[in-house]
Amino acid sequence: MTAQDEEIIIRRAVPDDAQELLEIYRPYVLKTAITFEYDVPSLDEFRSRMERTLKRYPYLIAGTDTQILGYAYTGAFVGRQAYDRSAETTIYLKEDMKKRGLGRKLYQALENISAAQNITNLYACIGYPEKDDEYLTGNSAQFHEHLGYVLAGRFRKCGYKFGRWYDMIWMEKFIAGHGEARALKAFPELGEETLSDCGLKIIS
Repeated sequence: MTAQDEEIIIRRAVPDDAQELLEIYRPYVLKTAITFEYDVPSLDEFRSRMERTLKRYPYLIAGTDTQILGYAYTGAFVGRQAYDRSAETTIYLKEDMKKRGLGRKLYQALENISAAQNITNLYACIGYPEKDDEYLTGNSAQFHEHLGYVLAGRFRKCGYKFGRWYDMIWMEKFIAGHGEARALKAFPELGEETLSDCGLKIIS
């Protein structure tokens, strides 16, 4: 049975998933400018990043009962307290699992959870080429546009990788109104019923 035949579930990531997630991330570092990171992080570093994220934000996995196919998470936007109702999104899928709807499923769950956390704005920081090449294309921007994100800003020739200069763009999406702000709820504070309503499969 292939991944296409099995039910896709969205669940919480745990630090013990770090090895599999790092292997998904590895080719993006080594072969693309989708991430501007030069070196593949060690397993300990990658696991520590996950643990830091999970203290406050969701870190989600898309997969089946037998394999992990991709992951996504949110994190602090800028970091000052006044930005608490905004978050930055990140997503990576296995190379052969793109354009199968996994990204949309992960982002929908992230949006639902973010709304439950009282977050109003989501932001994506995206490497962007002046012209598509073998390391970077405009596909990520197009993916976010299809999900309702709009261009918020562009920084030209600010990223250098593989001997080439790349732009970086920010895209944003409002997922709630902007009345009086409510306090951010940390991800661990959300109950299992809330997470289930947000589209997660609860695995005890």
